[in-house]
Formats: sequence, C-alpha cells, structure tokens
Amino acid sequence: MCGIAGLIHRKGSSNIGQEMTSMLQALKHRGPDSTGFAIYSEPVKGQYILRFKVAEQEDMSKGFDIQDQVKERRADVDKRLKAMGAKIKEMEEATAYAFRYQIEFSGDLKELSDRVEDVEGAEILSIGNALELIKDLGDATVVSDAYDIDEIKGTHGIGHTRMATESDVDIRSAHPYWAYPYNDIAVVHNGQITNYWLMRRHLERDGQRFVSNCDSELLAVYTATNLEKGMTLEESLKKSIEEIDGVFTYLVTTKDELGMAKDTMAAKPMVLYETDDMVALASEEVSIRAIVPHEIDTWDPYDEEVRVWKA
Repeated sequence: MCGIAGLIHRKGSSNIGQEMTSMLQALKHRGPDSTGFAIYSEPVKGQYILRFKVAEQEDMSKGFDIQDQVKERRADVDKRLKAMGAKIKEMEEATAYAFRYQIEFSGDLKELSDRVEDVEGAEILSIGNALELIKDLGDATVVSDAYDIDEIKGTHGIGHTRMATESDVDIRSAHPYWAYPYNDIAVVHNGQITNYWLMRRHLERDGQRFVSNCDSELLAVYTATNLEKGMTLEESLKKSIEEIDGVFTYLVTTKDELGMAKDTMAAKPMVLYETDDMVALASEEVSIRAIVPHEIDTWDPYDEEVRVWKA
C-alpha cells in the first residue's frame, strides 16, 4: 500500500525533520517495513553532505566479523575520498553501518561516487549540496530516533512509509530514491510502473545506472536525466505522464522545488493543503493534520495533474 508525504516552506527554514517524522508516523499503517526521508537545508557552495552505508541492518547480527568488515570498508571509503581530492570536514556515525560526511569537493561527482561504491558493501544514499537522504527499517519514529532526524532544520522534504510487496525488506529497497550521481534530486512514489523494464533498459543504454530493482527508482533517474537535458521540473513531470505507464502518484524534490504528478487514472490517493507559508501533501489527510492541528481545508488533485512549488 505504502504512504508518501511532502512539505515545503515558502518563507525559510523550519523544524522540517520533526515535521516530516510526525507526518510519516501518521502513515505507519500504510507501510511499517521501512521509512525514508529526503530533507533539504540551505546549500553551501562547494560543500556536500554524503550519506552512505557499508552494510545492511540485518548484517550487524552476524558477529564480530561483520563489525571488522564495516571498519575496513569505512576506512577504504575515507582513503578513496582523499585520493579523489575530497576534504572531509565532518564525520558522523549515524548507526553502526551508516555514515554522514560533510565534504568539500570540486571534481567530478560521478567519478567520486563510482570510486566510493567500488568498496565492497558500500552504497551511497545521497550526495547533495542541500539534500540529506536517510532511510532504514522500522517506522518513522524508530528511524528518526536512530538518525536524530528531529534535529534537522530545512526548507522542504519528502518521505515514504513502505509495505514491501515486490522486493526485499532492506535499505536498498526503501524509498526515497536519489538519482545516482545527480546532485539534490529525490523521489517518493506510490503505485506501480508497468513499463519499468522497458524504460529502465532505455535509460541504461544512455549510460544511466540503477542500484535496485524497485520501479520507483526509475522516476528519480528519469527526472534527473530530463533536468540534465535542460527541462524544467514541470516539463519533466508532464512528460512522465505521457511516457510512463501504470498507476502512480509521485513527489520529486530538487534543491529548491517540490513537485507532484498523478497518472491518467488517478488511482493512488493524494491530499493537498496549501497556504501562503507552506504546502503539505500526503496519501491521507491524517498525515497533514499531524502538523496542522487546527481545522483545515484540503483537496484532491485531479488525474494527470502536475504541480510545482518553490521554496
């Protein structure tokens, strides 16, 4: 079933981590297997936040061998970053297997990403000037507590609660998806893409890379490819309705935008609340009410509707 939510503040930063946690916890009944957040803060030129893991949560119960491997893999990542000319400004051990680095880097982001992911077991969750992507097993409160998400300030974000139906219950299969190796693009999706493999093969022939077998990742790669070609986010969303088959509602974020699109059948729910100061969207109104406790007027976007808001 799954649940998605998005929030954008038009007049500066807020307690976006805390707000997204409340919105996603209210959708726990739609997907308790894993929860993910893509949160955007004010970007700093030349600096990136790198989120990566070197093992899965379930691996950590395998004893001291895996703990030693984690240390070795992290040390190898550090060595490769320095060899690429990246200066590590801050290091944070978010969990025993997932890490947050603040780096200065002016080189080729794809080459950097490739070198890091050449390390056995390493997977980059996101690299962004503004974006931090955090996802793990458990409901929103569990993940938020583990990664101190309540402490993150920012302008906008999206999130996802997942009920695993077609792929494994692991971090790799959790949403949101970052479009490797593009800066600051993330997607959450509710639905099913029926021409996924056809679209994926087309993008792979053009040199794009996928890290999972989840159809939702296609939307992130598809969006990033379109933006790289010079399309606006709105143009990309409209194009997706024409080219992507299936039933879907999805949210996509860039460093300063939040967009949504619904397919021609509009079978997957979306509720929208908008004021002069903020826009909140979610699979159910209960999610929006988790952060707006007073009476509110919401509405459901129509089929084939595309909207884009700026922070």
